[in-house]
Amino acid sequence: MPEPTPTSPRTIDVQGIMDLLPHRYPILLVDRILDYEPGQWVRGLKNISMSDQIFQGHFPKRPVFPGVLIVEAMAQTGGCLIMQQFEDRAKKVIYFMGIDAVKFRKPVLPGDQLIMEVKVVSMKPRICKMRGEAFVDGQKVAEAEFMSMLMDLVEEESK
Repeated sequence: MPEPTPTSPRTIDVQGIMDLLPHRYPILLVDRILDYEPGQWVRGLKNISMSDQIFQGHFPKRPVFPGVLIVEAMAQTGGCLIMQQFEDRAKKVIYFMGIDAVKFRKPVLPGDQLIMEVKVVSMKPRICKMRGEAFVDGQKVAEAEFMSMLMDLVEEESK
């Protein structure tokens, strides 16, 4: 993934992210899109704060950000990339189909800044495969491959 230059980053703030994704607090896990190449890759950020609700129970005396939420944060980052290409995105939703090759390398703690880098591996009209990596202070803390399916809300509501 290329490094952004001062003139090239394409950023999306949290309001723009909420225009792309249906997620809201406490499950919205992307604070900012730092840069992306449409249809190719995206880099996002999640600030891990002790005030995050999850730390009330995970774990009270040794707070650790759950690995499953790191994977979800990577998937949401990828979802921001995919949803940009649809003008009628309010009528669409992305669902997980599969998660493979997940590895957790280091705990993510309150005060950390999680950087998610997600690349499109393959994209078909309704199915997308992506590969994500998550970093704290330049060190890889997690990685995963995931597949998602794009659904029309009208289809979903009729089931």
